[in-house]
Amino acid sequence: MSKYEEALSKFDFRQTADEISRTVADIAADAPKLQTTEVLQFLYSCIDLTSLGTEDSKESIWKFTEKVNDFDAAHPDLENVAAVCVYPNFVATVKEALRSDNVGIAAVAGGFPSSQTFSEIKIAETALAVADGADEIDIVLSCGEFLDNNIEDVCEEIIEIKETCRSARLKVILETGLLKTAENIYRAAILAMYSGADFVKTSTGKVYPGATPESFYTMCLAVRDYYQLHQQQVGVKVSGGVRTAADAVVYYAIVKNILGNKWLSPEWFRIGASSLADNLLKAL
Repeated sequence: MSKYEEALSKFDFRQTADEISRTVADIAADAPKLQTTEVLQFLYSCIDLTSLGTEDSKESIWKFTEKVNDFDAAHPDLENVAAVCVYPNFVATVKEALRSDNVGIAAVAGGFPSSQTFSEIKIAETALAVADGADEIDIVLSCGEFLDNNIEDVCEEIIEIKETCRSARLKVILETGLLKTAENIYRAAILAMYSGADFVKTSTGKVYPGATPESFYTMCLAVRDYYQLHQQQVGVKVSGGVRTAADAVVYYAIVKNILGNKWLSPEWFRIGASSLADNLLKAL
């Protein structure tokens, strides 16, 4: 048994898809009670404001960042977003343009969104993004290798990328829509955390389906169980299809119910989104 198989063997996941669906339905039914001004303001501060388009350019990313800069003057009573998330080649542009305090710079790297490239390229891309000023790196777990049960390859690649991150935090995207089953999502999250992930994240937003309350709930169970065994806190990020205030509140409710208030800060809970920011402001 490899050390990675041994790490998995310490966790016994038994919940069925039906059990998860029922529990999530109950949480979602109660979620509207949590939709207060305070919660909506908090959710805004948890956003990784994202621009990951093929049409992105230095000029468009500069303008995108200026909107974040302008937010402080326009909304002095609100906390700004947690981070600006871009492709790695635009990190230097954001670093130069960003003036707002306490907003981080996140970069998708490692062959995003498919993770289909050489490990050496993933490591180099991560190193370059960190050198340009990225505070956080979002990579995609090698789903094909995971589904083929090549877990040693999956874990060792994450470990190498984590070492390359230096002080930057590493978010590992599970691409839950590809993993499909709750057991796969749970196992992938455990392996990512064991390999050094500072966050586990649902989706790239490039694969259908993106995040679902059920997949996020399962991921949170893994984070809770890992914390209970190892006393190591790992953040959670939901991404891919979170557009409305009501959507965001459901994910907030899942975190509150499964992980508790200790995770309810931008340091440990993020939402990857673009349109959600405007929709939250309208709701407020």
